[in-house]
Amino acid sequence: MYTLRLIPGTPDAVLSALAEVLEGSGTPFAPLPADPAGAARVRQAAAPDEPLEADCAVVLTTSGSSGEPKGVLLSREALIASAMATHDRLGGPGQWLLPMQPYFVGGLQILTRSVLAGTTPVVAGDNFTAAAETMTGVRRYTAMVPTQLARYLESEPDALRSFDAIVIGGAATSAELKARAAAEQVNAIPAYGMTETGSGCVYAGVPLEGTEVGFEGDRILIKGPTLFSGYRLRPELTAEVLRDGWFRTQDRGRLVDGRLQVIGRLDDVIISGGVNVTLPAVQTRLLQHPEVLDAVVLGVPDAEWGSRVVAFVVGEAGRDELRDFVAEELPRTWAPREVVRLAALPMLASGKVDRQGLLDGVR
Repeated sequence: MYTLRLIPGTPDAVLSALAEVLEGSGTPFAPLPADPAGAARVRQAAAPDEPLEADCAVVLTTSGSSGEPKGVLLSREALIASAMATHDRLGGPGQWLLPMQPYFVGGLQILTRSVLAGTTPVVAGDNFTAAAETMTGVRRYTAMVPTQLARYLESEPDALRSFDAIVIGGAATSAELKARAAAEQVNAIPAYGMTETGSGCVYAGVPLEGTEVGFEGDRILIKGPTLFSGYRLRPELTAEVLRDGWFRTQDRGRLVDGRLQVIGRLDDVIISGGVNVTLPAVQTRLLQHPEVLDAVVLGVPDAEWGSRVVAFVVGEAGRDELRDFVAEELPRTWAPREVVRLAALPMLASGKVDRQGLLDGVR
């Protein structure tokens, strides 16, 4: 049984280690972020000194945006299946640009696709347009989170248009952002997936080849060859989420005209004072206010209410004004009891809002 290697989470180091495990000659590894806190989370979740479970090529650590980070075991077969299905959906292998860190699954899979395609990935660095201009592949692809897409649409739309396809993952892509990309003639493809599914496994609502989508109530279930093997040294948690070949996600969804529509997380519905509150609906309403630039709405444990609705808002609007605004369209009982005004929402390196950090700041 192999022990787990810890390697620097740089593009060159991860690319080299990936090439070895994909050809079957390398040993399993976990990439470390450069920042000490991130590296400490990986060391904790990956547990390099413990014997490694079978069927593992890479251990990636979940971002911990809403809880304790977990070590996700990805097999060589899962990595390959994801990369091949992505190329099949996009129209064939191509050259990839890497604008994100390779110690997250989205960045890692850009490098996996590059190895399998026999192409050299280009690292975006600090100049996205200059990096894109160095690409020579017949087909040109990249992947990024919605925050990056929004920024590049503002500053570098010509570079975005030069790609045959841009896969957008890591967080939900808003209808407004999709419309902006379409207006700029940018082929942005929203993808649904996570570390446990080997990156995106549903593109524009349609599962990749080999992937199946099911439901348990409105909980989204995923089945297919890209799934992870389990959580590092967490057999009970693995058994809870992997059942009969299906991965029980924490997301809620439905089929609309045959396409998967993700409608939120299971913990997006809280009970506050005996009333069920759908947090995404409150967040969507707040974002319609002309003085709200950005917002996220969370449920915070509360001794009196069970959970209280707290809105973290970027903008000038005050609490009473926002409560009234929410109550114009939604039940008054859904209006946030607390509004925390911020200069900007805190983001993790993965491009997701640091929900756990926000919760820790108000408890």
